[in-house]
Amino acid sequence: MSTTIRTDIRLPLAARIEHLVGSVIDSSTSLLAEQTHDIVRLAMGSPAQDAIPSAALAAVPLESHAFDYAATEGDPALREALLAQLAGTSDETTSDRLTITSGGMQGLDLAHKLFTDPGDLVVVEAPTYTNGSATALSYSAELLEIPVDEEGLDVERLEAEVRRTGRRPKSIYAIPTFQNPSGATLSLERRIRLIELAREWGSILIDDDPYGLLRFAGDPLPTLHELAEGDPLVFSVRTFSKTVAPGLRVGWVDADPSLGQLLINAKQAMDTCTNLPAQRQLAGFLDSGGFDAHVTDQRIVYKERKEAMRAALTEHFDGRATWTDPDGGFFLWVTFDPPVDTTALFEVALAEGVALIPGNAFSHGGLFPHAMRLCFASTPPARIAEGIARLRRAVDRLVQEGR
Repeated sequence: MSTTIRTDIRLPLAARIEHLVGSVIDSSTSLLAEQTHDIVRLAMGSPAQDAIPSAALAAVPLESHAFDYAATEGDPALREALLAQLAGTSDETTSDRLTITSGGMQGLDLAHKLFTDPGDLVVVEAPTYTNGSATALSYSAELLEIPVDEEGLDVERLEAEVRRTGRRPKSIYAIPTFQNPSGATLSLERRIRLIELAREWGSILIDDDPYGLLRFAGDPLPTLHELAEGDPLVFSVRTFSKTVAPGLRVGWVDADPSLGQLLINAKQAMDTCTNLPAQRQLAGFLDSGGFDAHVTDQRIVYKERKEAMRAALTEHFDGRATWTDPDGGFFLWVTFDPPVDTTALFEVALAEGVALIPGNAFSHGGLFPHAMRLCFASTPPARIAEGIARLRRAVDRLVQEGR
């Protein structure tokens, strides 16, 4: 039986579809899967495959009841294990503040579902993780992009822009530690001032911190969660995607207890509950005591890989570009001078066998046409060196072609 597709029917799509902008970052996963030649993958922000504790996760016994529905707020076994893991850290919390989520992205979606109305002003960093800003846009927010420098979000510029526009932001979306994509860390002075401004304006401070545990240099700073001392305006989003495995899709939200039932109600309209087998695997991994040693090992590996990438960039791009020097996390932010169109570079680089993410993927307003993000975490040092050499060949090709 053949099926004829009707082309004369206009679907009654919702007005919000014009705000569903998608993700250049995530789309690169599908694009890379289609490639048949060797590619050094410096694009996606994933942990190293050899850093994922797959054997330890697989060793956690999963009985038949582990494949049932779970409590919306999170399986008790994981909640208890997570609370114990966080005890004594800068993210220590209590059970009534905790909601287990399907990755960090669901935490961001929950924040905007609860707080963002159409037309609300949402502050985002520039550059930023645009999956986060895309979530705000999906709820019809208006974005105010504020620059990031070596000390993170420029809080003085934020104050000036709010005065200039005469509009108080409904929320402020910040990645305070080893920011994606710049690798910058918000200074202590700016952290304190940002919380003060949120209180002054009555703005929700969405504290997205996937990388904070991956510090391999410098002294740790208190999280926004700790500095806020339970202030209900601070909504903290966390994930196991960067420290354990992204495919588990498990994270958590730390929020004022008054939001607990609202978070449950909102989540029940999304996915009913977070993947229970993955929750049980993580609970077993945390209970085994293996998490701390695992993260310690990751820090050593990622420090070596960051240094390998910086050395390769110096060899091939000294005087041609500048790049950041983060104390942790996954990323370097590279800016070309003289300028290089990194959107055009993406295609040429892929042909040369190296993947990157163009700078404009990290700004709703397209503010970074001559920058790019490189992930050092997922690639061994020798492959990083080869990838940067291929990248130089791609830049030379682009210049020769006059693009």
